[in-house]
Amino acid sequence: MTSSSSDGAVPGGRHTVLVVDDSAFMRKVVSEIVDSSDEFRVVGTARNGLDAIRKVHDLDPEVVTLDIVMPELDGIQALGYIMSETPRPVVMLSAAADAAGDELTIRALELGAVDFVRKPSGQISLDLASVRERLLEALRASLQVNLRGVGLLARPRVAPPAVAHIGRRGAASRVVAIAASTGGPRALAEVVPALPGALDAAVLIVQHMPRGFTRSLAQRLDQMSAFTVREAEDGAPIQHGHAYVAPGGSHMRVVVGPDGACIALDSGPAVWGVRPAADPLLRSVAELFGARAVGVVLTGMGRDGAEGLRALHDAGGRGIAQDRATSTIYGMPQAAVAAGGVDRVCALGDVAAAIAELLDAERTRA
Repeated sequence: MTSSSSDGAVPGGRHTVLVVDDSAFMRKVVSEIVDSSDEFRVVGTARNGLDAIRKVHDLDPEVVTLDIVMPELDGIQALGYIMSETPRPVVMLSAAADAAGDELTIRALELGAVDFVRKPSGQISLDLASVRERLLEALRASLQVNLRGVGLLARPRVAPPAVAHIGRRGAASRVVAIAASTGGPRALAEVVPALPGALDAAVLIVQHMPRGFTRSLAQRLDQMSAFTVREAEDGAPIQHGHAYVAPGGSHMRVVVGPDGACIALDSGPAVWGVRPAADPLLRSVAELFGARAVGVVLTGMGRDGAEGLRALHDAGGRGIAQDRATSTIYGMPQAAVAAGGVDRVCALGDVAAAIAELLDAERTRA
């Protein structure tokens, strides 16, 4: 199922876009980028969140580009309304000049935004045209979104209270490796906090995301979870009761260190067009942990993680893929199933329980 709607399409088959930004200059630049393509056409613009909600109802655009920081009703509030009342793909435009901006972007992705495009030089970016291809790529991805899957979980979240980090410590003898891309922050916010604090494993996470945003993602998951979540650092030992998020711009692998398994980061060539990529992590987990590992492929475009999960499965580990119905985009899980590395296909809400069950089963076999 895709999000395309014949009601929103204009003559000639170009998909309709509503552009929302409080800056008239930014509305003009974004509109020019969208209209310059053969695939999309701007059907209207809005100056803030309240205006956006009205225009969504009046114009019924197929896709919305939504600035985060706006007066009267900001992008986060407007997104919450759109996804709960009149869901459709939304691409956020993020200035994200600091940690607070990064955190707002993560919140938007948790609420159901398909993707985000970073404004290259702040809230008023005179050089926005430099990210033209990135914006069009995000709009194309939005047309593949399973809105039903987004709608199952797209709801305003209240930041959870801080929780005590509990569970076994020391060098990890088991690991869980999780791969995610488009729709991943929302999926990770469901899976990671649902894992038990006493999970007898370390968790390694690859989310396709630029540098800086991965730190905010780790901090957000840490606040939600009963164990410690950190952005990974090169050489860090892998410990039970800890989760490690691969930093944007670096591949993450596990290697043998002086005191057991540890993390190795590198800035080698992109894999499947992304860095970090999941395949390098999963292959290294297969080599080092084999049957003592569980691999998980969540929502996302492309096929990253499929070959790595197959390698893990061939080494005796177990594989889980998110199902089609709850995936924002089913590309990565579908590729993982087709590659033959998946033992279970689960709805997103069942993934954490499946991880714990497979780890328990491995412990029993051992």
